[in-house]
Amino acid sequence: MSNEYSARHLSVLEGLEAVRKRPGMYIGSTDERGLMHCLWEIIDNSVDEALGGFGSTIEVTLHDDSSVEVSDNGRGIPVDIEPRTGLSGVEVVFTKLHAGGKFGSGSYTASGGLHGVGASVVNALSERLDVWVDRDGKTHQMSFHRGEPGTFTDSGEPSPRAPFTAFVENSELTIVGKSAKGATGTRVRWWPDPEIFVKSSTIDKDGLAARARQTAFLVPGLKLAVTDTRGGQSVRDEFAFDGGISEFTEFLAPDAPLTSTWRLTGEGTFTETVPVLDDNGHMVSTEVERNCAVDVALRWGTGYDTVQKSFVNIIATPKGGTHVTGFEQALMKVIRSEVDKNSRRLKVGTDKIEKDDILTGLTTVVTVRVAEPQFEGQTKEILGTPAVRNVVAQVVQKALEDRFASSKRDDKTQTALVLDKVVAEMKSRISARAHKETQRRKNALESSTLPAKLVDCRSDDVAQSELFIVEGDSALGTAKLARDSEFQALLPIRGKILNVQKASISDMLSNTECASIIQVIGAGSGRTFDIDTARYGKVIIMSDADVDGAHIRTLLLTLLFKYMRPLVEAGRVYAAVPPLHRILVMNPGSKPNDIVYTYSDAELHAKLDELRKAGKKWQEPIQRYKGLGEMDADQLADTTMNVAHRTLRRVRLHDAEEAASVFELLMGNEVAPRREFIIDSGQSLERDRIDA
Repeated sequence: MSNEYSARHLSVLEGLEAVRKRPGMYIGSTDERGLMHCLWEIIDNSVDEALGGFGSTIEVTLHDDSSVEVSDNGRGIPVDIEPRTGLSGVEVVFTKLHAGGKFGSGSYTASGGLHGVGASVVNALSERLDVWVDRDGKTHQMSFHRGEPGTFTDSGEPSPRAPFTAFVENSELTIVGKSAKGATGTRVRWWPDPEIFVKSSTIDKDGLAARARQTAFLVPGLKLAVTDTRGGQSVRDEFAFDGGISEFTEFLAPDAPLTSTWRLTGEGTFTETVPVLDDNGHMVSTEVERNCAVDVALRWGTGYDTVQKSFVNIIATPKGGTHVTGFEQALMKVIRSEVDKNSRRLKVGTDKIEKDDILTGLTTVVTVRVAEPQFEGQTKEILGTPAVRNVVAQVVQKALEDRFASSKRDDKTQTALVLDKVVAEMKSRISARAHKETQRRKNALESSTLPAKLVDCRSDDVAQSELFIVEGDSALGTAKLARDSEFQALLPIRGKILNVQKASISDMLSNTECASIIQVIGAGSGRTFDIDTARYGKVIIMSDADVDGAHIRTLLLTLLFKYMRPLVEAGRVYAAVPPLHRILVMNPGSKPNDIVYTYSDAELHAKLDELRKAGKKWQEPIQRYKGLGEMDADQLADTTMNVAHRTLRRVRLHDAEEAASVFELLMGNEVAPRREFIIDSGQSLERDRIDA
């Protein structure tokens, strides 16, 4: 390396050369992500037309030769001569960096493309790009080879490897046909340059469809169609939604709703000093007044996941920015204020609400529309316009305060549910440290936190081990003698546990029986539940075969369903099936008598009919088990606990939403639906089924 360094060693890259030399600066990367970015630069130009009210349909086609085609029915790129350059509008858009109709010229009030480099960057990184424009009853066409305008001599299907002749003196925008009367629009087809992009890079159909669906949600009335003709097949997806971001929020939500979708809208103004082109083409610093329209949709769900999407002029900002900061600032301020107002009812004490407490279970879409927003980089992942934060904060704060101050019954119910959920999350977070030991798998020797009443098994093999949750100490005594101590553990509970469908998380954690179950299973609860650390392969509920036993089983299943759902989803929760009756069938002579167990009244009557027809007699009265404590150890082992003879009923979740609604109906706060259920079901109840 020479020590000489002078001005002649400096390189000046003109026009699109800079893009080809440093593509990552403009599209982020040269893999699939960069390829998708190029595609959306073209699509976003069409979307901006739709946002301005000049187009309603966008067609995207993935061709088998790796090319991509985007067409719209917007106004069409201008085809007249741009006075400063002497070039047609089409050539200016596709060959000049920082050129377009989005620099305050009045063509677009709010758009996604702001830097004027999108189409020209795609052109620079394409082996071939063809553009057709329908305007004034004519179809205009132009082709480019790696950013240079010219003509391809195709023999059959268009190909980037066809002979190319560059324009030497003047470029030509060719008229290739007539368009329908009144029809306007733009069609762009481009072939990614293999010299730029990684050879294995392809457009991800699923990712494209997801982004197209998202855009259709954000622009109500716009139809976006994606057709994939690769691989010799043609698969077409169409997306069109009229519900806007409210419908988008419902689509994104991963859980059942706690509230309906709230729509918070408004707008504000701010001033900023920006360079503006004057009539002579010079940039002049000018103070302009901007209008910022804010539209937010949010809803809380029963789950724990947070889903947050943010957009500026329908361009996604996955890393947030000032608009998200303003939203969260207002949300925190209003929720904290409402919690303070209701601190006595909510039993908050001196604890403070944090952002994560509020965001738990929240699905939200934050959108703003503003002219010439400032982004960090061409990839537009973060909004940087400072004044947007205050505008969003003011709009969201006022809308939320109005919602919480509303006198409507539905609004009051929903806002109360939100405050209950937020406070419950706060208490759960504060209690997490005290219950840290319940998050890890421990055996009985390692853990001093396991309840003393647990009768553990000897085996460390989680897959083979079983935990029987037993109703009462009397049943525990019999079960101790009946179990296989190698792999069967016993945990007795006293009577009916807390109804966790109504209770808060803090009440659940402070309940002795619930806390014991969580500690013994050893995998945590709620969103911190980790099924891989569960201490037992099966959790078996063993309650009496009567109404109280069924009630206790329902309460236990409610606890497992709400706070340990992965355990139920994995099919690791069972209900033991103890017998109802014991029939002693008498055999003649010295032959030992037979013992037959039945599990329902119908089975008992059928069995007795069968014995009667066979001419056999049985001992009267037939023993009716009213509880597990009435059974001998050998009887309990043979019928309920011995792997060779027992019957277990696996608890499954074929339809989680349906199961959740049943739990809410039977165990929730709303009394009226439960009363209606009891009244409607009373017709089908047989009196002799009541164990009284």
